[in-house]
Amino acid sequence: MTKFNGLTGQSARTHFSPRLAGLLCALLVAGTMSPVSAQTSREKAARYYEDAQVRFDRKDVSGAIVQLKNALQIDKTLLPVQLLLGRALMMDGQVAAAEVAIAEALRLGVDRAEVAVILGQALLAQGKHQQLLEQARMAPAGLPNSVRLAVLLQRATAYADLGSQANALQSIEEARAIDRNAPETWLAEVPVRVRARQFKEATLAADTALKLSPNLAEAHYQRASISHLSGDIAAAIAGYSEALKLDTRHIESRLARAGLYIDSHRDADALADVEAARKQLLREPRAAYLKALLSSRAGDRVAAKAALQEVVALLDPVPIEFIRYRPQLLLLAGMAHYELDELGKAKPFLELFCRAQPMTPASKMLARISLQENNPDQAIEVLESYLKLVSNDGQALTMLSAAYLGKGRHHKASQLMEEALKTRDRPEFHTALGMALYQGGDSSSARAQLLTAFKKDPRQVQAGMGLIALYLRENLPAKAVEVADALLKQQAGNAVFLNLAGVARAKAGDFGTARRHFEAAYAADPKLIAPQLGLARLDIAANAYESASRRLKAILKLDERNTEAMFDQAVLQQRMGKLDEAQRLLENVAQLSAKTDTRADFALVEMHLKLNRPSQAMEAAKSLLAKAPDDVGILSIYARAQLANGNASGARHTLVNASRRAGSNAQIQTDIAAMQVTAGDLAAANYSLDKALGSSPDFLPANVLMATIDLQRNESAMAEARAKRIIQQHPKLPVGHQLLGDIAAARGQPAAAIAAYRQAFSVQPTSTTLRPLFELLSAKGQPGEARAAAEAWLKRNPRDLNIRKALANHHARNADFARSKAEYEAVLKIADADAEALNNLSNVHLALKNPKAAIQTAEKALLIRPNNALITDTLGWALFEDGQTDAALIKLRDARLRAPNNPDIRYHLAAVLAKVGKRTEAREELTAAIRDYPSFESREAAKRLLDALK
Repeated sequence: MTKFNGLTGQSARTHFSPRLAGLLCALLVAGTMSPVSAQTSREKAARYYEDAQVRFDRKDVSGAIVQLKNALQIDKTLLPVQLLLGRALMMDGQVAAAEVAIAEALRLGVDRAEVAVILGQALLAQGKHQQLLEQARMAPAGLPNSVRLAVLLQRATAYADLGSQANALQSIEEARAIDRNAPETWLAEVPVRVRARQFKEATLAADTALKLSPNLAEAHYQRASISHLSGDIAAAIAGYSEALKLDTRHIESRLARAGLYIDSHRDADALADVEAARKQLLREPRAAYLKALLSSRAGDRVAAKAALQEVVALLDPVPIEFIRYRPQLLLLAGMAHYELDELGKAKPFLELFCRAQPMTPASKMLARISLQENNPDQAIEVLESYLKLVSNDGQALTMLSAAYLGKGRHHKASQLMEEALKTRDRPEFHTALGMALYQGGDSSSARAQLLTAFKKDPRQVQAGMGLIALYLRENLPAKAVEVADALLKQQAGNAVFLNLAGVARAKAGDFGTARRHFEAAYAADPKLIAPQLGLARLDIAANAYESASRRLKAILKLDERNTEAMFDQAVLQQRMGKLDEAQRLLENVAQLSAKTDTRADFALVEMHLKLNRPSQAMEAAKSLLAKAPDDVGILSIYARAQLANGNASGARHTLVNASRRAGSNAQIQTDIAAMQVTAGDLAAANYSLDKALGSSPDFLPANVLMATIDLQRNESAMAEARAKRIIQQHPKLPVGHQLLGDIAAARGQPAAAIAAYRQAFSVQPTSTTLRPLFELLSAKGQPGEARAAAEAWLKRNPRDLNIRKALANHHARNADFARSKAEYEAVLKIADADAEALNNLSNVHLALKNPKAAIQTAEKALLIRPNNALITDTLGWALFEDGQTDAALIKLRDARLRAPNNPDIRYHLAAVLAKVGKRTEAREELTAAIRDYPSFESREAAKRLLDALK
């Protein structure tokens, strides 16, 4: 019988074994099918999906999209539907819509390995390069090798487009380390090297790709492009021609060859290629521009102008983000508008192009436009960049001379003030320097400068306000109050000073005085937002939610982008249990906030972790870490997110970094050590605890954890000695006795362990001290005593969910499903939103042959934990046992996408796939599960089923 557990990890099991395994194999071999239940809306949606899958496989993309949208009309939360829709939309060229669908699949819980490549394609196609590099969901770490290779090459493209050759090459090398024989890893290097004018290295990479895959059209194209740029026109034309022999639809080779034909005055050949390209892609702006060149050369100005107008008509509606990293298109749009004498429209395209390629004469076109607009500064910037590379361009030098007539210089504030202070020590100089340092992130130096200014002259209001902000950020509210009071002595009725005093008092815990200050500030200036925020926060702290909501809504009505009010509204919504709205607000705040403001990002990570949304927690944690990579608290929560995503290796590295930066703070070091234990890094945890105990030798949590580590390292004697010292130092606490119980259990001494646990319970009778005693009694063949102890406790403490769930699990393990059902139902009377209890109760219903009740119960659990793969799996099996095969299949696909590393779920999906005749797909799932996981609950059943399918 399967052990009942919680839902906190992928390894948790909540199903009975074997799940129809033998019967299912027999049915498959016999070819029998179970009766199909009446069609429900759930089944209808599932059938739309299966039909869409067939259409998609047949390349009927538009038909697949229609069927997928039909399915979503019935249920928008169907994860497999959203994922396939994203793929279909991407294939149909609807890249923005594809990104939306893929993002929704991620929100619903798809494992990012399933979507990372296609999401990267969508982001690159829209010019969202920075997002591709920064989003946690696009991080290569933790992805399977084949997916990681593709993502690394996408990152290389993004880095190259952003002008970071070193990072691009580094990403390519990381991809190549996975598979040096993959030609795409060599082809990716070519455009990076070409941009840097490193033709030798580019040639080597292209030639390597050709050796690996001599019939690959893209390899021939890349090699020809090097010849093209090197001036070897004959070789370039030959290379493009070879690529077109291998793939007649290779549009890049077609257009490149047409351009060379034009340069070689082979206009007839060029026209043939241009027309072929225009026939292949009706909306190809490069072909239109080449058509304009050919028409102009032929003296047909009308046709040339029409072709240029076609270029701008094709490119102008496209969002600039889409083409900003495509230099060819930027130059085409800029030159087409320029030649049509539409300088204002040409400018933004030329600006982006010149930033990417400042060495071209297009810089002079842009500078000329800037001078015509009376913007000499921009002309200077463009021309100086250009002349660094092309120093002998007389025309550019002349233009630069004209631009300098209106030139002005700007010096950094900190440099100015440092020079000023060398000549004269004035408080206002200290203030200005302090504020510049503060804005630059140097808090320590800023505080020294501001304190000097304020001491020299208390009328330096800006210095005082800056000091208050610094003290509050450093959690020194008493010092902040002192400065605020000094400001109020100078101007008692100043609304800004009153508000700052309120903030300082609230931070110091003096809520009454804080409220009076905020109210006085509001009375002095009703338009000032800050005191209204302060009052709303005090309302939230006092659970006066209606008043807080009213204040915050009033602020947001005046300024819908006020991040302070939005954050407080998110806190309020979270307090009120409206988690979706809280998440939406926090995401908006995180996006709108300055880099130094990490509150919303931190709150998002905490929320996702609490709601068991590991992938979303990781995405938020990545954004958070990017803002403050050296902050100990942020490093710690980042590690928590890594652990939640199963990335123990990454968490170990992060926690070592956090421990180094935590100093000798005993509590922080102990918290870090606890996570290091979870990550399996006992040596690092021991090091962190040594630092904690070095500063606080008697710190109890550190000693308890150190004893636990000693035990895990098989150093039971050391653990026992530490446990006995804890008992001597804290005789009224149970923890020392519990440690002795753990040590005895580890030594295989159940009697001694039970005695120690009894003593712990005697010292402090709680559910926490009872639980290990109960579990050990149950496991060591004393179920009657275990049950009696739990029942006696529950008689006195009927609402203790910890023990009641343990008793329910105990009954289930002993196949007493009627009693187990009664206990789970008792749990749910107390906590009707306990997803773990609902999921386990669903399994009890299955054991009692009541699949309809199992379905209802699992659906309730899924409403509470909609992204949980194990609950989704439970529901899928319940539907299957109820005969709702199509609905079962889509739920199990959903679970599989959320937890691709769970072999039991893959087996369950395969079983239903086989039942409905999808034998090939079933074999793939079974083969992967058996190959990759040497031990899992359903392994033997999976092997039998795979044998039956051969």
